[in-house]
Amino acid sequence: METEDFWQLIQAARSRTTAEGSFDRTLVETLTARSKREILKYQERFDALHGALYRWDVWAAAYLIGGGCSDDSFTDFRAGVIAEGQAWYERVAANPDSLAEHPLIAAAAEAGKDHVLFDEEVNYAAADAFGRLTGDRHDFYEAWDQYRKARPYEQAEQDMGEDFDFDDEQMHRRLPRLAALYLPGTSV
Repeated sequence: METEDFWQLIQAARSRTTAEGSFDRTLVETLTARSKREILKYQERFDALHGALYRWDVWAAAYLIGGGCSDDSFTDFRAGVIAEGQAWYERVAANPDSLAEHPLIAAAAEAGKDHVLFDEEVNYAAADAFGRLTGDRHDFYEAWDQYRKARPYEQAEQDMGEDFDFDDEQMHRRLPRLAALYLPGTSV
């Protein structure tokens, strides 16, 4: 699946999500209308975009927004950024501190809430959609293994950028706008 097609699919699901519904359920419904092969291609593109956000600066943003952030939570955060659509994804990829301008994050910070944009279920949308087509969600994992084996794939080591401590001083220096929202009164 080309990147443009991927983002069109995400946007279609976003535009169909109602106030009462959840994006991940709408995404599963949107994917279920596709073929099994298209679902596998979706997962391939999702993994590539998800992996591109595997960086220390993005993790630091998730750490601030989530009030801490484990490995698993960081996986969910990156899925949540993808769920926000192409424009937000590109902004975060270019500068994670731009999340300070996201209306949900600004509102959550003011209300003292954390874990905004952490969306675990988005990680499993392809498996859920595939399972709806086959009757068994585990069929996805078998098909995914075969799909990956049949495609030339060389996983390069991920460059996470410069490692740094997520202490207040570093956060204020590297993510000043998010730090101002989440670490008030601890300026450097």
